[in-house]
Amino acid sequence: MGVKDFSVDLVYMWVDGNDPAWLAKKQRFMDEKTNIAGRFQDNQELKYSLRSAEKHLPWIRKIFIVTDGQTPSFLDVSHPKIEVIDHSQIIPKENLPLFNSISIEYNIYKIPGLSEHFLLANDDTFVNADLPTSFFFQDGIPVMRMVYNPFMEFKLKLKKALKLRVNTHRLAIENAYKLFKKKFNVFYPISQHHNIDAYLKSDFKAAVEEVFKEELAAVLSNRFRAKTDIQRVLVNYFGLVNKRGILKYVGRKESGRIRVHRTNYQEYIAKYNPQLFCINDSEHATDEHRAQVEPFLKKLFPVKSAFEK
Repeated sequence: MGVKDFSVDLVYMWVDGNDPAWLAKKQRFMDEKTNIAGRFQDNQELKYSLRSAEKHLPWIRKIFIVTDGQTPSFLDVSHPKIEVIDHSQIIPKENLPLFNSISIEYNIYKIPGLSEHFLLANDDTFVNADLPTSFFFQDGIPVMRMVYNPFMEFKLKLKKALKLRVNTHRLAIENAYKLFKKKFNVFYPISQHHNIDAYLKSDFKAAVEEVFKEELAAVLSNRFRAKTDIQRVLVNYFGLVNKRGILKYVGRKESGRIRVHRTNYQEYIAKYNPQLFCINDSEHATDEHRAQVEPFLKKLFPVKSAFEK
């Protein structure tokens, strides 16, 4: 399959964690003492991520923004490339509301009109260089950029032996590779690179509805992060084992991860100049840290996109 034979869509996961109505709904379902604000905080990243995509990925056919009853205030929803997808359009009613990105992501293949080839992004991911379609798909096959992690199993076993805390994100990765190893007797020493990932819609559908249907059934209803979560790297494993994925180990000049609470954003960009980067918010970041995000992004992507009002 040649580059001219397929189109590519871009899917964003987005939430405005500052919205009072959304906050009230979330609060009804969670423990007030749980500190997960960084997962939902809106620092206006989506606006600048869209600017970066328009500038560097002009070949994208359609952009879908998956939300929970929200629409970004800056967004021109009349733009022909833009479509806002509410959770209710792709997630079964009995599983709503969901605040767990892992659970939500397993439903994205149901987006009406989504192309077979698509990119999955969070609102905190950015494109920092002109990239061709072949950067993400080679002859129609997704390029899966991963971090080489040969001691992944050993580290997790050691932490458990020492009774150290293992966060739910790492547990979700462990659950993914254990499940895949059990089904296919293959272990991939890799973890995701916290950035824009390439997928085939048919692989998501097959993983959820056929190959791992029984194991993923419970995960799909996990409203918040849980120890039973199974990270979507499972779909990458499935693609790789079926030769529907090209494994590429990624370096900092290709994909960077900037942590909000470290605030050395510009220095990181100047040092590595990565083709892709994410700004990773977390419970470690304060409002003072977050206040520095938008000025940095505005300087990096100053030109208003056609997707803005």
